[in-house]
Amino acid sequence: MNTLRIGEFDILPGEQKKIELPVAKLYTDANVSLPVHIIRGKKPGPTIFLSAAVHGDELNGIEIIRRLINQKKFKIVNGTVIAVPMVNVYGVVNQSRYMPDRRDLNRSFPGSARGSLAGRVAHIFLNEIVKHCDYGIDLHTGAIHRSNLPQIRANMSDAETKELAEVFGVPVLLNSNLVDGSLREAAAKSQTKILLYEAGEALRFDEFSIRAGMKGILNVLQHLGMTKKAAPSKRKKLAPFVANGSQWVRANASGIVHNLVNLGDQMTKGQILAEIGSPYGEVIDSVKASRSGILIGKQNIPLVQEGEAMFHIAYFSEDDEEIAEHIENVQEQLLPENV
Repeated sequence: MNTLRIGEFDILPGEQKKIELPVAKLYTDANVSLPVHIIRGKKPGPTIFLSAAVHGDELNGIEIIRRLINQKKFKIVNGTVIAVPMVNVYGVVNQSRYMPDRRDLNRSFPGSARGSLAGRVAHIFLNEIVKHCDYGIDLHTGAIHRSNLPQIRANMSDAETKELAEVFGVPVLLNSNLVDGSLREAAAKSQTKILLYEAGEALRFDEFSIRAGMKGILNVLQHLGMTKKAAPSKRKKLAPFVANGSQWVRANASGIVHNLVNLGDQMTKGQILAEIGSPYGEVIDSVKASRSGILIGKQNIPLVQEGEAMFHIAYFSEDDEEIAEHIENVQEQLLPENV
């Protein structure tokens, strides 16, 4: 098992190290660095990165990594975990999705050492972190004023990636094509297999999403043989469901929203999801489901403009009622009534 070199830092087998990977400077001449926590087992094994806040306002992933690496029982026996809780440090500081140059970091890969600020950060993260890794779990949330049901998005046509997605253990898996300039696309070219975890809302902590993310990462690490096997659970294992596709339902009028459904609910085609009203109380129009499925994403702000995306529905070949019940069971397991 060789010495791992990241930037100017060497990390030996069996060693834990927190490093600051230099990125650039602020106007004040203060340095900006990527915080990186490396945990190496004493024995050879896979290398996996855990990343959060590629979009700087998506905070759940920061908390997932923070809690995970501070657990007393979190021990890596084989292989290496490289945890990067804040990839877009600039965005986190400014509570913004974007980089200071207004670019989306997750559309700036593979980046360039001499390119835009976003391109330079992408280049450093890809070359100093991702290219060391066999696997990666990238943690995201919904955008501002939008919530996502805990879900894994990945290339389900790759057998090993699909297996890891199923092992992660969230109720819904979404087959997702690679997007130009994304971290997933750049990682795939480096033969690094990626799971993208989506859960919760920007600028908010969501306890269910955080717990589901932590449990999912631990499931994957155990499956890869990087941690000791846990005692068998007495609970029935709940198999996830793979969505055939998904679709956003858009507002057909502008006004004040009266929402009638929640994340994880079963939808039937033609079902009324929300009513849009005027400031005087009249119902202007209703928003209806375009097809049957499960609600995996929704807008939270109670104001809407015509044409705005409001409800994200995933559709399956399986029984939607069974899936909705499965989602409820997962919520009960991770969030007991006393939480």
